[in-house]
Amino acid sequence: MNDIFDKLKKGIFTKNYEETISIGEKLAKELEPNTKIALYGNLGVGKTTFVKGVAKGLGISQEITSPTFNIFSIYSGKWQLIHIDAYRISSKEPQDDLMIDDFTKEPYCIVIEWPQNVPILLDPPIINLELSILHSKKEKFKDFEINKHYHHIKMI
Repeated sequence: MNDIFDKLKKGIFTKNYEETISIGEKLAKELEPNTKIALYGNLGVGKTTFVKGVAKGLGISQEITSPTFNIFSIYSGKWQLIHIDAYRISSKEPQDDLMIDDFTKEPYCIVIEWPQNVPILLDPPIINLELSILHSKKEKFKDFEINKHYHHIKMI
């Protein structure tokens, strides 16, 4: 199995935005066509940042932003990237109305933020990743106290 998958199974800590993007980029370069990635995690843990890395790995140069209000965005590169932010969707709502299939062109990668809200989209092949922020002890630098935190990405 590829090194990035092994690392994700164990869990990867990133210290900044650039490292999180790098992990997404490395994963994208090893994906099979027509794969879905489900990103679980609270607000602000770096899900959209991770998607920016996936886009970079797929050769997409467009700016990636969270599609919270329009539910999904489509980008073109080596493959088509469909970025879904299901935060505003209730898992109790009918989900056939999303019409994702109407916009999907092979090969593609679908990345879903808040996947628990769209169970209809979670059929295989899918890679489930959980992102979280782990806080470490406080460190003092002169008169400033800094809370260090790290992003943690793990395959679940």
